[in-house]
Amino acid sequence: VQLVESGGGSVQAGGSLRLSCAASGYTYRTYCMGWFRQAPGKEREGIGVIDSDGETMYADSVKGRFTISRDVVNHTLTLHMNSLRPEDSAMYFCAADRYNCMSESTKSRRIRNADSDYWGQGTQVTVS
Repeated sequence: VQLVESGGGSVQAGGSLRLSCAASGYTYRTYCMGWFRQAPGKEREGIGVIDSDGETMYADSVKGRFTISRDVVNHTLTLHMNSLRPEDSAMYFCAADRYNCMSESTKSRRIRNADSDYWGQGTQVTVS
């Protein structure tokens, strides 16, 4: 499984960024995918996840500002980030699970535990 993120960069507070994750090497459609982030000196944090039906769940810290979507035709996962804050600065990672996350409890656990099976290399987001 290969996951490659792109789209990171620097932006002023209040601005927007879009991150993309190109997935390959497995059956993209049936797996739970998500975005996570890690700031220097902090633990990895779950941002949100999306199941094979396109249903999403987000961490409270980004709810209403971030949106995750997936394009099953082009095998791409996208994170739209609006109203960015300095505290959103971090390395952002795309991740995929071996299994789906259809239930709310599974989605919640994925976000809370900030763990997954396959990871991209990350892309840096800096908000000033």
